[in-house]
Amino acid sequence: MTELVTSLFMLLGSFLILLAGLGIIRMPDLLTRMHATSKAGALGAGLMACGFAVYFPEASVVVRALAVVVFVIMTAPVAAHVLARAGYFVGIKLWEGTVKDVIKERYDLKTHQLGSSSRKREEED
Repeated sequence: MTELVTSLFMLLGSFLILLAGLGIIRMPDLLTRMHATSKAGALGAGLMACGFAVYFPEASVVVRALAVVVFVIMTAPVAAHVLARAGYFVGIKLWEGTVKDVIKERYDLKTHQLGSSSRKREEED
């Protein structure tokens, strides 16, 4: 039974990491590529770490696997967000199918400051 559960975790994790790799190739711009790789890659790595924890039930392996899961789940989306935001501010072009660019309305190119929506409403009033 342990081998079955481990195999399931490993296959699901590998499939999600494969999807993350395909997302890098198939997505049209930086923001969608970052989204695909951070979500699928983090979940795939977490599932594979859970598979290791099930297959090697020693306490040290389980604790390390859980630490890997927590670390990856907490840091991958934040890192992707920071990289995507930096790419946007450097001038990476958005996909032509992008429907709404919220940052463009709030970002001042002269001062390089990003304002909040509440400050924008106060200035309009």
